Amino acid sequence: MPGSVPLPAPAVPPDTAENAGPLRATLLMAGSCLPVLGAVLIAPVLPKMQDHFDSVPGAKALVPVVLTIPALALALLAPFAGVIVDRLGRKRLLVVATVLYALFGTAPLWLDSLGAIVASRVLVGITEAAIMTCCTTLIGDYYTGRVRDRYLALQTMCASAAATAFFVLGGALGSAGWRAPFWIYAVGLLLAPAMAAALPKPRPVGAPADELAAEARPFPVRRLAGLCVLTLFGATIFYTVPVEMSYLLDDLGVTSTGVVGLATALASAATVVGSIAFTKLGGEPVGRLPAVFALCAAGFVVMGFAGSPVVLVIGAVLNCLGCGVLLPSLLTVAMSKLDYVDRGRGTGLWTAAFFAGEFVCPLLLIAVESAVGSLSAAVGLLGLASALTAAGLLLSRRRVTIAEEAPRPVRPSRVR
Repeated sequence: MPGSVPLPAPAVPPDTAENAGPLRATLLMAGSCLPVLGAVLIAPVLPKMQDHFDSVPGAKALVPVVLTIPALALALLAPFAGVIVDRLGRKRLLVVATVLYALFGTAPLWLDSLGAIVASRVLVGITEAAIMTCCTTLIGDYYTGRVRDRYLALQTMCASAAATAFFVLGGALGSAGWRAPFWIYAVGLLLAPAMAAALPKPRPVGAPADELAAEARPFPVRRLAGLCVLTLFGATIFYTVPVEMSYLLDDLGVTSTGVVGLATALASAATVVGSIAFTKLGGEPVGRLPAVFALCAAGFVVMGFAGSPVVLVIGAVLNCLGCGVLLPSLLTVAMSKLDYVDRGRGTGLWTAAFFAGEFVCPLLLIAVESAVGSLSAAVGLLGLASALTAAGLLLSRRRVTIAEEAPRPVRPSRVR
């Protein structure tokens, strides 16, 4: 991992951005929660939806796809959304995408074809890619330094809390029928006008000549490539506990949905605590990545060897504490490498890597489980991989430090 670089200038003057009041930040946090809504809101009603379309050929495979396809579309299209962000502007795209999100998200309320519903979910994923990329890019535009770090951590906290809230809300609305939760997508029609009115159009701070020079140079792909690979793996770690916790508890004989819900809620709360801790930690985020991966690894190892539900929950809490610090750390490091003209594309690449990790997570664990014989062993191996990642990052960091501190040889001057 390369050493840290100075943070680029914000897109608006810091004294304006940091004293703009809570409305701007609230709208950005609310927008960041919309992709989470798509991932968990309808999970509780999938069985009812399955029953409704039971006579449709392929329904057994297509109904679960209704839940997962937006994340795949988001992962595939976020880089293209980043290009559009840099070309057309952040605010304009955010407002349009939020309106379309509401229209496509509520489409299953009146669609009767399962194929059409799946198609509408693909369109939801496209709008989610634009919304997530725009919101994260605007946080990088409006804020700088520790203020930016706090808002990126707050983005993680809001997403984690929203996931739990939306899951409960989807279950409650599902009692009125499988279509009822889709009404929540209409919240986009409330957010879009507020975003249009309250979010200023960001403009880079700096000399026009510097801006033109930055636009003329190629996008720094190599600067972000390693971090995107690390983010994909980090997202796999991040989603392991939410995705696999119920299965791990079931393997230990826990079948009560109440107990499973409580255990998942404790782990989710630990993620929020980790995000809060991120804002209190000193030093550069890149420097703490080895310790964070090591903490995630320790949690996985405890989970892998857990012989009782209590030990399993302790391991999950340890892992989620690390995950709460991991996500904003990775995002902050990515932001520190991007100038204004590159921020949309860079954020799109980072977002794509993160949601690709979300999509890959269950598939990877299924493959490893089939190879080693149990899910707990697969989680333990993921812990080993996390520990090796921590060791590699620590070694790389030490090499960079040694290289920076090593005295440079003095070249003899030429005598003319």
